[in-house]
Amino acid sequence: MVLPNRRCAVVCQSAAQCYRGGSISAEPRINDRIRVPEVRLVGPSGEQVGIVPLAKALELAQEYDLDLVEVAANARPPVCKLMDYGKFKYESAMKAREARKNQAHTVIKEMKLRPKIDPHDYDTKKGHVVRFLKQGDKVKITIMFRGREQSRPELGFRLLQRLASDVEDLGFIESNPKQDGRNMIMVLGPHKKKTEAMAEAREAQAARKADRDAKAGQQAAAAPEEPSEG
Repeated sequence: MVLPNRRCAVVCQSAAQCYRGGSISAEPRINDRIRVPEVRLVGPSGEQVGIVPLAKALELAQEYDLDLVEVAANARPPVCKLMDYGKFKYESAMKAREARKNQAHTVIKEMKLRPKIDPHDYDTKKGHVVRFLKQGDKVKITIMFRGREQSRPELGFRLLQRLASDVEDLGFIESNPKQDGRNMIMVLGPHKKKTEAMAEAREAQAARKADRDAKAGQQAAAAPEEPSEG
């Protein structure tokens, strides 16, 4: 039995890590880490400089007080750009953070009703459904049957149809009413996308803030001035 030597084991382990993605860096090569004889150079403003020796590209980067960044390593020759890499990384991180902040997460809210719900409770529950749909969220409506109510599923069906009709301007029936044991379930989907609802909410919040600031300014202007001490 032939045992692999230490160097072979290290190479195999490194290859396995690369295959799993463990040792492959997502960072591009910059400046003296670039190891090719020539590059296709892009200037600071996006202008095409052309194919130049690596030494010339590094010299230009030093003249502009910028970094030489490899932006397309698989091209032949690789494409490099002159840029402030620190500023580029910061701006990219801020854009990614803003994208995560504005990312829409689909949420399914739930509302439970009884088949013989009284008008006041129905209006309250419907108000919650309206609010959820305006926020761009889905709503799972559950009708809970008890005792003899289980023999009258049409009561729950009619209640679900009534609720869907009352909020049809804001949502639609995504999943039709169906019996699930002692319950009957229906899912309402919003007409408005989550991202649109979030944008409208931010605009409304900004408008309310502007209104408060305007009123505060008017009150300050209308306040009588205190007499100065003579």
